[in-house]
Amino acid sequence: MEVLGVRVDNLTRAEILAQARNFLNEKKFHQIATINPEFIVTAQKDAKLKKILNNCDLNVADGTGINFAFWRRGERLKFRLPGADLMDEILKLAQEKNLKIFLAANKNGLSTWEETRDAILNKYPKLIISGANLSCHSRLDRESSEEIANPKLDSFVRGNDILFCNFGAPDQEKFLNSLKSAGNDNIRLAMGVGGSFDYLTGKISRVPVWMRNLGLEWLGRLIKQPGRAKRILNAVIVFPIKIIFIK
Repeated sequence: MEVLGVRVDNLTRAEILAQARNFLNEKKFHQIATINPEFIVTAQKDAKLKKILNNCDLNVADGTGINFAFWRRGERLKFRLPGADLMDEILKLAQEKNLKIFLAANKNGLSTWEETRDAILNKYPKLIISGANLSCHSRLDRESSEEIANPKLDSFVRGNDILFCNFGAPDQEKFLNSLKSAGNDNIRLAMGVGGSFDYLTGKISRVPVWMRNLGLEWLGRLIKQPGRAKRILNAVIVFPIKIIFIK
C-alpha cells in the first residue's frame, strides 16, 4: 500500500524475515528501508528520497503512525518491525551464514563503527565486521560522494555481504542508493538503521518494551533527546493531519 505516495510493504514478521533471508541468498544488491512517519513527511518535499524509497527492495513498516495510516485506508497493518529489531534479526542470520558485515557510521555521531562492532561482537562473536567513520553531509544532492569514489573504501565495501548505515534519513537512504548505483553487487543486503548503533553501544537507551508496544517510543525519544523535537512533531502531529485530510 502507498502512504502519501510512499510504498509500505504489508507483511507479517515471518514474511519480512523470509524476505531478508532470500536477499542474503541472492548475489545482488538489495536495499531495505524501515518506513516511519518522519520518512514519509520528508519525502513529500524530497522527490529524490521518495523515488529511492519506492525503488527499495523491501519497505518495512516502522512507527505507530503507519498503523493509523493503514486504518485510515480501511486496511490492517500486519506487523510493525522497528529498524533496531530488524537489524538484530539480520545479524542473527549473518552469523548463521558466516556473512561479512560493513558498518558505515556517521563520523559526527555518538558511536564510532569500532564501538558498534565491539557491541555487536559481544552478542554475535563469530561475525566478521569492518567499517568506516564517514561524513554524511556531502551527498544530499549528489549521485556519489567522496567516500564512494575512494578506492580503498570501495574495496572494503565490495568485500562484504551486508551493509548497515546510521546516517539517519534521508542521508542513509541516499548513500545506500549511491552504492547500489555504483555497482556494488557483492553487497546482498543494505539497510539504514538510524539510531540503532547508539542503542547497541549504550550511548542512547531504548524506551521500555511496554512503551514501544503502546506506540509511545516517540515520547521516550522526546524526553531523552529534546533536540529531536521538530522531527518528532512531524511524526506525531504533521503526519496524522496529512493522513486525516488525504482524499
